[in-house]
Amino acid sequence: MPKAILFDLDGTLIDDSMETFLPPYFAALTKKLAHLVAPEQLIAQLNASTRAMVTNADPTRTLADTFAADFFPRLGVPRETLMPLFDDFYAREYLELRAYVNPVPEARTVVQRAVAARLPIVIATMPVFPLVAVQHRLAWGKLADFEYALITSYENMRASKPNPAYYREIAAKIGCAPEECVMVGNEVQNDILPARRVGMKTFWVTSAAFMATDVPADWRGTLAEFGALLERGDL
Repeated sequence: MPKAILFDLDGTLIDDSMETFLPPYFAALTKKLAHLVAPEQLIAQLNASTRAMVTNADPTRTLADTFAADFFPRLGVPRETLMPLFDDFYAREYLELRAYVNPVPEARTVVQRAVAARLPIVIATMPVFPLVAVQHRLAWGKLADFEYALITSYENMRASKPNPAYYREIAAKIGCAPEECVMVGNEVQNDILPARRVGMKTFWVTSAAFMATDVPADWRGTLAEFGALLERGDL
């Protein structure tokens, strides 16, 4: 048995897609800040500053610091002016995006099995959102009431997917060797390949209708099938 399990969130434990989530997210946020920043400028800079987080190679600063250093100076609006509006956005308008996120029926049972096995559980989501945004999505997926060893966010991480350093950082934070962890995710480039590069075991969450043979995951199948492996102690 592994000593820790890492779960991707979006598309793995909850039913959502960034392709459908991000347009209303951007629409709500640009409306919130329209009196200070033109919508086109805000979206362009959000995308650019997110890329800065994803490519960050400085292990001395968090992704939140990386984002701030790239975002606020280029917009020309002081951080102390914008941050209260961002905080209020995640407390209010962000909640309206619940319509784009649905629970995965088997996810709660699978997480409960990991809890029953007394395994530390990590929500290993793309750490480009603040923690409060991730916590909202966990709540919408009916998964917020579990005790997690770590929920990755831009406040607590210094590397992002698909950088293998992201997975090494998680292992160090929870006190496990990478080889003692299993990463469960639906995206090959973000979840499976970089986790394998640092020595983690991997379970590729995919439907039976698409089972590519060139993906070097240790296991593959549905989330329910991962739960069955966990229950049998076959990991």
